[in-house]
Amino acid sequence: MLVENIDYYINEEGNFVFTEAYHLKRGYCCKNGCKHCPWSYKKEKTDKNLKK
Repeated sequence: MLVENIDYYINEEGNFVFTEAYHLKRGYCCKNGCKHCPWSYKKEKTDKNLKK
């Protein structure tokens, strides 16, 4: 069961944002470039990933 403000929080836009604690509990990197990734995974920026 997820706990608000420990495993996630809701940002100003209304999106769920997983915390570093959640990622560590999960135990692996999903390689999506999450904001609080404890493994410091960063997506490579390409022209496809940039918003126009």
